[in-house]
Amino acid sequence: MTTSPQISYAEFAQVDIRVGRIIRAEPYPEARKPAIKLWLDFGAEIGEKRSSAQITAHYTPEMLVGRQVLAVVNFPPRQIGKVLSEVLVLGLPDAAGEVVLIAPDKDVPLGGKLF
Repeated sequence: MTTSPQISYAEFAQVDIRVGRIIRAEPYPEARKPAIKLWLDFGAEIGEKRSSAQITAHYTPEMLVGRQVLAVVNFPPRQIGKVLSEVLVLGLPDAAGEVVLIAPDKDVPLGGKLF
């Protein structure tokens, strides 16, 4: 059994995980691995952010628009090919290792912080 290193609650609290709504999604054929470009709305405080995600096994761009998802919003931006990724959209691997997005089971206000 693998154990994760322990962190304090203060360390965990530094990771800013918020809910956003995918407002636009496009295929990203230039990516090394199949991916989708995402534009997410995190509400008035944070605004619109971009990302790319390797989620093509379970999602198409059309089925993503309008969905709420969780994302880390306080990582520094990272250049992923031609896309400047401003947030890290969160997911879990399924049995085959393909990403399944993490989302609230009911709509919540945009920008809401996970705690």
